[in-house]
Amino acid sequence: MIAVDTVEKLVKERLDDKMFIVDINVSRNNVIHVYVDGFDGISIEQCIAISRNVEHNLDREEEDFELEVSSPGLTEGFKVLEQYIKYTGREIEVVDSEGKKLTGLLKVADEHGIVLETSKREKVEGHKKKQLVVRDYKFKYNEIKSAKAVISFK
Repeated sequence: MIAVDTVEKLVKERLDDKMFIVDINVSRNNVIHVYVDGFDGISIEQCIAISRNVEHNLDREEEDFELEVSSPGLTEGFKVLEQYIKYTGREIEVVDSEGKKLTGLLKVADEHGIVLETSKREKVEGHKKKQLVVRDYKFKYNEIKSAKAVISFK
């Protein structure tokens, strides 16, 4: 079986400072899935360059394999800190460890956790109409069950 460390080393050779590895999977029958992304997105040409580097440096005569290099889909959950950083200032959906779902603006993402700003119209004492209430929620990464980008066509 091909080692994940070997594939990771070959992938990193083709990444620039604005690109990052999201995930690498190698199955028992050597089906390799590489997921990469970038702070400015990632192009097909960049995926091809990574794919060719991995393919040319692994010996098919020694061990046959299947290789797929792509970016994670928009509907996929975040797996690495860089994804949170990429989506800072944008809307995301977070499900916490207790199963509570929150949607809001990702204000901060760092090695300690995230700050999510939510806004919702609620009944406030002393007002006849519902008022817009803005709250910040702080999460450590171990308190997040899943997080993903919210896709909006507005």
